[in-house]
Amino acid sequence: MNIQWYPGHMTKTRRQIQADLKLVDLVAEIIDARIPISSRNPDIDELVGDKPRLIVLNRADQADPDMNRVWGEWFRAQGWAVLETNARDGKGIKQFSSVIRTALRDKLEQWKAKGLVGRPIRAMVVGVPNVGKSTFINQVAKRKSAKAGNRPGVTRGKQWVSVDAGLDLLDTPGILWPKFEDEITGIHLAFTGAVKDEIMDVETLACHLMEILARRYPEALTARYKVEVDSSLAGWQLLELCGRKRGFLISGGDVDTERMAKILLDEYRSGKLGTFTLESPQDLDKGE
Repeated sequence: MNIQWYPGHMTKTRRQIQADLKLVDLVAEIIDARIPISSRNPDIDELVGDKPRLIVLNRADQADPDMNRVWGEWFRAQGWAVLETNARDGKGIKQFSSVIRTALRDKLEQWKAKGLVGRPIRAMVVGVPNVGKSTFINQVAKRKSAKAGNRPGVTRGKQWVSVDAGLDLLDTPGILWPKFEDEITGIHLAFTGAVKDEIMDVETLACHLMEILARRYPEALTARYKVEVDSSLAGWQLLELCGRKRGFLISGGDVDTERMAKILLDEYRSGKLGTFTLESPQDLDKGE
C-alpha cells in the first residue's frame, strides 16, 4: 500500500514558504508527538536552513509520556527549542511565547543594542496537514483567528496572526512532500488522519496498526479488546481476533473486519485506546 497524496496547492505552498522565510525570525514546526518522524516534512529542514527552530510536539497528551521526553532530548540535541502541547485543551500553549523568546535571546539582545525596542518577533508556523496547526494558532491567539478543521488541507493562503504586542505568527497551509521516502511514512500519516481516508484501504491500514501496537503496546490491545495478543500474528489475524471478541459477525460466522478496522482507527485517533508513540529516534538509524 504505497500512499502518495500531493495536491497541487502544496507545490505553491512550498514556494510560498521559501519566499516568506525572509520575513520571519523563527520557524515553529508543529509535529504529531505520536509519529515524530513521519509527521515531519523532510523538505522543511532544507527550506529553513539555519533559521532558528522551535519543534512543537503537539498532541503530546495522546503520545507515550516517556517517549515525549526521549524525543524532546533528541530534538534539543539538534540545536532546536522544544515545546510539548495539546492544542485541543491548550496545555503547554502559555509557554509558547516565552520559549520563543528564550530561543531568540541573542537576537533580542542585538535588537536592544540597536535600539529596536518594541519590534515584534515574527514566527512562521509550518507543519504537515492535520497536525493541529490551526487549532494551535487559535489557542495561542486566544481567538478563532485561523480556520481550523479536522480535514487535511483546510488551511489555505497566507495569514498573519497577532498574538500580542511582541509576537506575530505567519500561518501557512499544511504541506506534505512529493514522494514519501518509504511506505511506512505514508501509513503512519494515514493512521493519524493526515492523509485522506478516501484514498486508501481501511482494512489494510488497520492491519498495519494492529501489528505495530501488538509489537510496541500489546497490553493496550489486551485491555481494550479483552484478547491475548501474540505479536507474531499477522495484522489481519489480530483484526479478526478483536472483531470476533467484539461480536462483529456477518452471515456464515465470519468477522466483519471492515467494521473492526474502522473502530480500531477511530479509537486510536480519539485516544480511547491509550497513549502511544509509534516511532523512536532509533528508527531513524534503522531507516524504518
